[in-house]
Amino acid sequence: MSHTQSHPITKLNEAALSHLSDTIRLPRYDRHSLKNGFVHIGVGGFHRSHQALYLDNYFDQTADFRWGICGIGLLEQDRRMRDALKSQDHLYTLVERSPNDDRARIIGSIDRYLFAPEDPQSVIAAMASPDCRIVTLTITESGYYYNEGSGELEVDHPTIQHDLQHPDQPIGTYGFLAAALEQRYKQGLPPFTVQSGDNLQGNGDITRKMLTAFAELRDRALGQWLSEQGAFPNSMVDRITPATTDSDRTFVAEKFGIEDDFPVIAEPFTQWVIEDQFCAGRPDLETVGVQFTADVHPYELIKIRLLNASHMLIGYLGTLLGYTYVHEVMADSQCREAISALMEEVTPTLQPVAGVDLADYKQTLIERFENPKIRDRLSRLCHNSSAKNPKFLLGSLREKLQQGGTIDYLSLTIAAWFRCLIGQDEQGNAINIEDPLSDVLAERAHKAKTDLRPLLSLNEVFGDDLPQSSRFVETTSNALRHLSETGVRATLTQFSVDRER
Repeated sequence: MSHTQSHPITKLNEAALSHLSDTIRLPRYDRHSLKNGFVHIGVGGFHRSHQALYLDNYFDQTADFRWGICGIGLLEQDRRMRDALKSQDHLYTLVERSPNDDRARIIGSIDRYLFAPEDPQSVIAAMASPDCRIVTLTITESGYYYNEGSGELEVDHPTIQHDLQHPDQPIGTYGFLAAALEQRYKQGLPPFTVQSGDNLQGNGDITRKMLTAFAELRDRALGQWLSEQGAFPNSMVDRITPATTDSDRTFVAEKFGIEDDFPVIAEPFTQWVIEDQFCAGRPDLETVGVQFTADVHPYELIKIRLLNASHMLIGYLGTLLGYTYVHEVMADSQCREAISALMEEVTPTLQPVAGVDLADYKQTLIERFENPKIRDRLSRLCHNSSAKNPKFLLGSLREKLQQGGTIDYLSLTIAAWFRCLIGQDEQGNAINIEDPLSDVLAERAHKAKTDLRPLLSLNEVFGDDLPQSSRFVETTSNALRHLSETGVRATLTQFSVDRER
């Protein structure tokens, strides 16, 4: 890659902004006027390519500076983000990459970052402050301690137990939220709105139920106040944002002349749909393209059941075939046909949404997945599958079973996951299973060649109903037998032939 700048590479910070190439878009507002109306837990690539971008656009267009972002890192691995942002005055580079274009801009909407393991009290204080109106979350599907089988809070989880026993020294999301809400309650302040930005169906409803249950265990009066006065809008978020790699850092330096410790790369597409229910005010984000609605559910179903479900099948098939990136899988005609077939199978479970043409949406998804510059790793898609599959696949599966519709490709996706859990791809290379349940999954997957029951009996994944469905068990068993005995290619050929019949 040739270095395209005539000037030297500049370390990103506020003083450096005036030295950057004039092709790079900069924040045009006074960042020192920002107040932290938002506190965000879980500052990763997605938050920085999505919510922080919308607010950067908002501050460029308006003088409403009450909505700056204070980022929070709760986990030890967040230290690296803290160090990067601190060294850059909380600025970072966002590069939007399409097949024909790369555009860089510097985002300035995060102006503060707190690292909880070193100073938990400062995190509680930031959320308890009257300035804070909305706390947003991107903590991954498994961060909600939500038991898929029972629909209840996983009260016995060590993090939950720790935070109930040490209310002033929390380590988990609910512990910090409850500690800050308790201070507000005692000071006579209203609660802040809690808004999830994770890929959970009904993410606001789940957050409300889990946090209220936690707050009640801590203090009944606090739980009651929160359930009466709190707000937890459901939302749907969409933008493919791979994890930042060293080659991304090199690319940003060589192409744009910026030394950035934690740039973020994303596709051009972005969407954010939010239920309009907030208890302490909100910015007018409709002016920068956020859709506010009375009901997010139909939008959310389309995204989760088409995009996220497809991601799972792409991840498993690609991993078994030895691919590394999403665009490689999409360049494989057999895989691509299977992804389209899965989308068609799921479509009858979707509700019509005004202004959304499903045929166009599916075609756009294929094009997004094919973008070769996004280098989205299959390992990212497969990470934490035991938490993702119930949310992305099993809802469609249950509805298709009720409708009496085909479940071939939904079952194939689950079977391909089970095949991956054995820990070896078709070339004999090791597959690294990153999952909180990895040990129990791997152990049961080895028995699944002949008997699926040990895997399907994982209540927190499959609930009580699916293992009782003989059609689901049989279809998944057949798919897994095909994959194990004949391999991915022959299985996809057979599925294609059966589909044509």
